Amino acid sequence: MTRGATRSPQQDRSRATRQRLLDATIDVLATDGWAACSVGVVASRAGVSRGAAQHHFPTRESLITAALEHAFELLTLRAGEETNRLPQGEGRIEVAVSTAVEFYTGVEFKAALQVWCAAASDQALKELILPLEGRFGVAAHRMTVQMLGVDGSDPRIHRLVQATLDFARGLGLADTLSDDSARRKQVVATWAQVLHESLS
Repeated sequence: MTRGATRSPQQDRSRATRQRLLDATIDVLATDGWAACSVGVVASRAGVSRGAAQHHFPTRESLITAALEHAFELLTLRAGEETNRLPQGEGRIEVAVSTAVEFYTGVEFKAALQVWCAAASDQALKELILPLEGRFGVAAHRMTVQMLGVDGSDPRIHRLVQATLDFARGLGLADTLSDDSARRKQVVATWAQVLHESLS
């Protein structure tokens, strides 16, 4: 057996371990909060040893940063899949708005929100997170343009898309303290109607 052949299963196991750690980090952040999200807690949640976790992520900051990048990748992939399934015609706008809101009420956003709140009073963490948040903002805008099927180069449409994202983020914040789904559904339908009229 060649050296390369013996390394491949190890590399697969290493990737799987890293994946479990990233998924566990998102889960801990979203369910238990920033204060609970230590490397030890994440390792336990992922079912790996603390040493294995520190091999992949020597510091809490490196783990958190990688987890946020992973969360944003998941959201981007999901948005692409949802875009392909959106209906054509008038109904597309409401489904697109609802989908955008779902991103901001999901586990990934709840995890990211914990980190953003912590970064507000931690300058070192803020410097790590701001570039990620900026990239996510750009990606979220591009995904929403695609879902709505509009011309994102039009300044007026650009502002409407940004307003939609701000709207979705606000609903995501409201959902962190209590289940706001019933009221949220009504608000989404109202905003979709306003957006439809504005885009027309």
